Amino acid sequence: MTRTFTTADGGTIDVTRHGAEVDIHLRDASGRTVATVVVRDGDASVVLLSLANA
Repeated sequence: MTRTFTTADGGTIDVTRHGAEVDIHLRDASGRTVATVVVRDGDASVVLLSLANA
């Protein structure tokens, strides 16, 4: 399952869990990929909490 967050400038952050790892895909407002990272589940939890509370 992918969860999508919208940034203040119109970009998006897609977060997809794959077992013990999480893919985080960042796009700018025009849809262009800015970055894709893979992080461990525990580290992603911190990021997701920050996004959910923003």
